[in-house]
Amino acid sequence: MLNNALFEEYRYFNYKFPDPQYLGAKIHFLPWIAQYLPDNVNTALDAFAGSQSVSYFFKQLGYRVIANDFLNFNNQIGIALVENTHEQLDRNDIELLFEKSPNKSEYTLMGNVFTGIFFQKEDAEFIDNFRANIPRLKNRYKQAIALATMNRSLTRKITMGHFGHTQALVYANNPERVKRNRSLIRPIKDIFLELLPQYNDAVFDNEQENRSFNENILDLLPKLSNIDLVYFDPPYCNSHADYQGFYHLLETYTEYWRDKQFVNGIKRYEPQRYSGFDKKSDIIQSFHKLFELSDFIPNWIISYNNRSYPTIDTMVDMIKPFRNVRVEYKTYSNSRGGKGSVAGSSEILLICTK
Repeated sequence: MLNNALFEEYRYFNYKFPDPQYLGAKIHFLPWIAQYLPDNVNTALDAFAGSQSVSYFFKQLGYRVIANDFLNFNNQIGIALVENTHEQLDRNDIELLFEKSPNKSEYTLMGNVFTGIFFQKEDAEFIDNFRANIPRLKNRYKQAIALATMNRSLTRKITMGHFGHTQALVYANNPERVKRNRSLIRPIKDIFLELLPQYNDAVFDNEQENRSFNENILDLLPKLSNIDLVYFDPPYCNSHADYQGFYHLLETYTEYWRDKQFVNGIKRYEPQRYSGFDKKSDIIQSFHKLFELSDFIPNWIISYNNRSYPTIDTMVDMIKPFRNVRVEYKTYSNSRGGKGSVAGSSEILLICTK
């Protein structure tokens, strides 16, 4: 006879998080992280949610989840798959997104800025028109699914899955590259239609009031209370910390900037948002403030890396005034992109308890 308690604990694991293509995503580390989760967690905060794979995992565990990321394109994944309980994109929504928009003349940013860098003219015009139609969807959850799925489609279209280089169209015209990755020459519309069922099917209700925020975590923490566990996965300073540089196009597409300058070869937006966690000059002070503001949360788990700044020893010393801390290591056997995840480097978990 099935153990009902066991069934209850795992009943949400029939749902699958869409595979991310995101530097630093922790989806492959979830079983390892799960070993160190404390008992009796009701509410969990994922403070630097990124791809949202950990937030989604917490949702599957039945926690009330508070997800946060200071980049809005990541927040849209959280709205679509963590906060959302039932909304999906149906056939009528898809037809609306693909039809010629009555607002098309107001949405020319991708064509004007990124044609000839990341996209051919037809693709750029298609995604501009698609973006113009998103506000016409009837609620924020449908809009978030459309944005999250399209943003993922754009990373599929670009070699290496990020926008920190200017080789996208060069690779798309290289038969050897195309042979390894047909998405380089596929229409974005086809990629979107292929991915959409994964996002629709990932939507579920875990009977909790989950929320996704788009704030600097140092601003959000003072507004929160009654949290049992916080998971910190900050940018690995001195490694692949410049998420605004790597994914600038997705943030530009999501925010649809009207007041930014677009600079250098990749047309990154300026000014960038201030995080406090991606530059050596800021990071120590930011961690001190982060730990002070999190003192009301009894359990902390911090993902880190042995190639990051500050060092593991410095991190432990900063945590000790607030928590007991132990360090767990997991060595990369092969590279996953970025200096911090090359073969031989170590992923770190700092387990911090009262």
